Amino acid sequence: MSAVPEPVLEADHLSKHYPVSAGWLKPPATVRALEGVSFRLAAGRTLAVVGESGCGKSTLARQATMLEVPTSGLLRLAGRDVANADAATRKALRRTIQMVFQNPFASLNPRKKIGQTLEEPLAINTALGKGDREARARAMLERVGLRPEHYARYPHMFSGGQRQRIAIARALMLEPKIVVADEPVSALDVSIQAQVLNLLMDLQDETGVAYVFISHNLAVVELIADEVLVMYLGRVMERAPKAALFDGPRHPYTRALLASTPRVGAARGETALAGAARTALAGELPSPLAPPSGCVFRTRCPHAIARCAELVPPPVALGPGHIAACIRLEEIG
Repeated sequence: MSAVPEPVLEADHLSKHYPVSAGWLKPPATVRALEGVSFRLAAGRTLAVVGESGCGKSTLARQATMLEVPTSGLLRLAGRDVANADAATRKALRRTIQMVFQNPFASLNPRKKIGQTLEEPLAINTALGKGDREARARAMLERVGLRPEHYARYPHMFSGGQRQRIAIARALMLEPKIVVADEPVSALDVSIQAQVLNLLMDLQDETGVAYVFISHNLAVVELIADEVLVMYLGRVMERAPKAALFDGPRHPYTRALLASTPRVGAARGETALAGAARTALAGELPSPLAPPSGCVFRTRCPHAIARCAELVPPPVALGPGHIAACIRLEEIG
């Protein structure tokens, strides 16, 4: 039996709450943006995080990249607890996890040449001299498919796909263990999306970097992910290896997401969802200031019963690495 690889990123019951003002003369309210999220991510693997807007995907990214401190729970990076670490430890660990942002037109400094942008992480975090920094920046440009003359150009001189290649190059300059990619291809044309996704997968094969890939596009997720985390209103509804989730989704919310994905002809999702309701979700996402009691998905779930309002569903193991949080899994099949 092969040994289970040690995770480079691990969350255990991770939660993030934000206190907000509820209005004049009213007591402060709390937004429970993340509630009890758990996962493990090994080197060279991709964890995709999916769900509707407001489900907590970007909040999870901010916790993973240490931009914010979790309210509770455990977050380990390369085996070290960063949720409860001091400022010096968090600073030392930040170079091991980097981020690629959604908008390639806003994530690059328009006043800096590309060479300066790529060298900046090295200047801040290493003792390399100017010549060594330039050599590594030029090598990284070639690695992501750009030409040597691009080193001295400004961001406005590039297309969206080229800018995202530059953003990926910048994220990899410090040779991180993990890259968090927050909707990295959603602002690009479809043909360019394929090129950038292929680049990400090639770089993963070369370097062994792990990805936390945040997306609302399930077709993209099916291409790039190894494991999928389905979130709704800050909670995990289902977590499974990609094949298990796309071939046999168990949670009603996962099925609704797959059913809403446009497909041409009899695609894989058609077989996986045989017998399941293929109608759009009714209603709107509830306010995170006043989430429903019990199962947070119950107000939009076609299988909800009275008991769903009384009990927060615990995760149920369904197979290797496959869990779902629903009290009616056996009944709905």
